[in-house]
Amino acid sequence: MKQIYLVRHCQATGQESDAPLTPSGKRQAEQLAEFFRDRPIDRILSSPFLRAVDTVTPLAGQRGLSIEQDERLVERVLSAQPMTDWYERLRATFDDLTLQYEGGESSRTAMDRVNLLLAEVLESEHRHILLVSHGCLLALLMKSIDDCIGFAEWEALSNPDVYQLTVADSSRQLHRIWK
Repeated sequence: MKQIYLVRHCQATGQESDAPLTPSGKRQAEQLAEFFRDRPIDRILSSPFLRAVDTVTPLAGQRGLSIEQDERLVERVLSAQPMTDWYERLRATFDDLTLQYEGGESSRTAMDRVNLLLAEVLESEHRHILLVSHGCLLALLMKSIDDCIGFAEWEALSNPDVYQLTVADSSRQLHRIWK
């Protein structure tokens, strides 16, 4: 059996790859480390975006674990062009997983990308793995596990947020464990 923790990063100053955590986000990162205090963690993988790495730095330091950065955990790009109606367009990509805007990534492509990583994690010897990423990508990963997850669940994600994926044989159970 494997426990995989899906973690959305703490509150950040923006969406850029180098956007740092806010002062509140830094406190949240400390709270996240405390939240995991009694849970075994063998391995930490993170999006290379600064806000994701900084989210898990206190926990990694507490455990003496390295943070493995993996590009497959970066946020899904909706479009290369600014969109004033991005919210409605994002909603549409949860309904039509193949919908792709100029310079962007379809939901299906993003799901395939992160599921390649998940497959590798499931094949590894580690049993308690923490994946740190971004809201949309995590919502799409969860949708690939449970098709009932969609745009509303993305909207409901907090910064940070934690879901636990338990995998035993071919069974996958997903539930929110963040307070």
